[in-house]
Amino acid sequence: MELRSLGPTDIKISPIIMGTWQAGKAMWTGIDETEIKQALRQAYQAGITTFDTAEVYGNGYSERMIGEALSDVRPNIVLASKVFSNHLKHDQVIKACERSLKNLRTDYIDLYQIHWPPGSFGHAKVALEETMGALNELKKNGKIRAIGVSNFNCEQMQEAARFGDIVSLQPPYSLFWRHIEPQIRPHCLDRQMTIMAYSPMAQGLLTGKFGPGHQFEKGDHRTANRLFEHENYQRVQAALDRLRPIAEAKQISLGQLALAWVIAQPNTCAIAGARNAGQAEKNAAAAGVVLDKNELDRIDAIGRTVTDHLDDNPVMWKW
Repeated sequence: MELRSLGPTDIKISPIIMGTWQAGKAMWTGIDETEIKQALRQAYQAGITTFDTAEVYGNGYSERMIGEALSDVRPNIVLASKVFSNHLKHDQVIKACERSLKNLRTDYIDLYQIHWPPGSFGHAKVALEETMGALNELKKNGKIRAIGVSNFNCEQMQEAARFGDIVSLQPPYSLFWRHIEPQIRPHCLDRQMTIMAYSPMAQGLLTGKFGPGHQFEKGDHRTANRLFEHENYQRVQAALDRLRPIAEAKQISLGQLALAWVIAQPNTCAIAGARNAGQAEKNAAAAGVVLDKNELDRIDAIGRTVTDHLDDNPVMWKW
């Protein structure tokens, strides 16, 4: 798998990144610890070198799964984690990073990100100057190598960048969720920031495995995903019917088509989760899919039959 630069740094990341929200178990159902560890290992063996997690994923559980599964290959991988919006004061950031380092069984984190902007979910609205000051201190001390943000808008990124170097943004982005394209993506491209797209398969929708009338198990956070609402969901199903022939002609899955489309976008990598080794291997294989301009244009037009009907709210869930 051909690696890419993380922003303007010399850190090299894989275009397909292993996402591990599901590894934390919280807000998901049917997650098996043994299978998650096998998925992490298979992702690495299939060429994925970059693994994204967060302290809030299962209150450190996801980080611990990564530490247990991959600590023996630490020099060969890039670890990205995130500090949550309830830990953005200076001392809280330092302590959160120390916990993450312990969970991950490492002495440095390659990319440390602010998970949500200050004030999110009713948490204290800490000045970004204070948070960035702590992150710069961690970087100076070798605890982290680079600083990124997640779920930030342009104004918030500009404010954070006043106090330190921001090399990446992690937003929700897929064929069915494209709020970053008008303003946020140009902002990132102008500053050489890497876009690390989460939910690049629209939380499983773009795999085609959820048919009409699908019901999630109790406790699955996707019940709050706006793409699963009635009219949006009908448009999704119609779009999937049009995408299937494209995937079939290339002898790939719908999920691989969705990932290939995301990583074909400028300066964009895809964070793809996996519950088991088979899913991890399929995700990794998407890095080898090449889409020509005609295919990209066709896929783009199909995606817009869903996104043109969405409002301007960039948050995918009704929380």
